[in-house]
Amino acid sequence: MRYIAAYHLLQLGGNSSPSASKIKQLLSVVSIEVEDDRPEKFLSGVQGKDLQELIAEVSTKLSWVASEAGGAGAAFAASSSINGTQEEGEVEVFDEEIPICLFDG
Repeated sequence: MRYIAAYHLLQLGGNSSPSASKIKQLLSVVSIEVEDDRPEKFLSGVQGKDLQELIAEVSTKLSWVASEAGGAGAAFAASSSINGTQEEGEVEVFDEEIPICLFDG
């Protein structure tokens, strides 16, 4: 994700085709660790592609992962209750109100 963000920032700054060295330079300015070959691999993957299309493609893939992860959680909860491994206990309830004062010193 850091390489996509750096690439996009460089493009927004007027560099239509940022190089790997420019991506590394930008990331190092903000103290982000850069793996030596990752910017080159990223650039080879996006070469000749529209950045907006790539972002849309990645967003679609990420939404799929999020929906799958939600299903996995539900499946785990169901299997836990079926196997009897889910512990039942009392829910701790606090009767006292906690005062929150944003402007007190």
